[in-house]
Amino acid sequence: MANKPTKRMQTLLAKLEEGKVYDLKSGVEKVKELKSAKFDEMVEICVQLNVDPRHADQMVRGAVVLPKGTGKTVRVAVFAKNQKAEEAKAAGADVVGDDDLADEIKNGRLDFDIVIATPDTMGIIGKIGKILGPKGLMPNPKTGTVTMDVTKAVQNAKSGQVNFRVDKKGNVHAPLGKSSFSAEDINENASELIRTLNRLKPAAAKGRYIKGAYLSLTMSPSVTLEPSELLDLR
Repeated sequence: MANKPTKRMQTLLAKLEEGKVYDLKSGVEKVKELKSAKFDEMVEICVQLNVDPRHADQMVRGAVVLPKGTGKTVRVAVFAKNQKAEEAKAAGADVVGDDDLADEIKNGRLDFDIVIATPDTMGIIGKIGKILGPKGLMPNPKTGTVTMDVTKAVQNAKSGQVNFRVDKKGNVHAPLGKSSFSAEDINENASELIRTLNRLKPAAAKGRYIKGAYLSLTMSPSVTLEPSELLDLR
């Protein structure tokens, strides 16, 4: 038997017209009306893609730098040596190292949100892949986190880069900023994410690429978006 919605959730659901589908602009405005928590909730999007990620040629994975940022303070760890390590520090990385950092991670250190690595340190990364992988922290060239340009990678991470990967059911989840952001800023972030997803459409994906999309706050019900409008964002 399903749990009965709380009074708070019932109040929020009453603000939504059952079965209504919103365009992106009005959907953003509506989801901002659902703010109810005492903290600054995150605006999140779930996009349902018509792909089967069990097939390698239908995997959708990448990164996007949200133009208005996420509103979240991001801690960045960089695996680099010598000059590249110095560049990472100068760019504002919170943690920089190589074998010593790997040892700290083996001992439980995980006080960062993104891991960046230069290609020559991937051998070190491989030794702690079983720790980083399940946490979603494994560096990957497709997200720009395996690179010699550590300055750009750190700056992107700090300024609002969001890494995404389609899950087993074909969904992509991503933050779009805080509920205190203006509707225009959230709309701009959402549009940039959707444009990136459309550019990454696998050639093997058949039919309607975006099947559905939903906006929500950390503690709110979801607002349904019109997929056809999103497909037109390029």
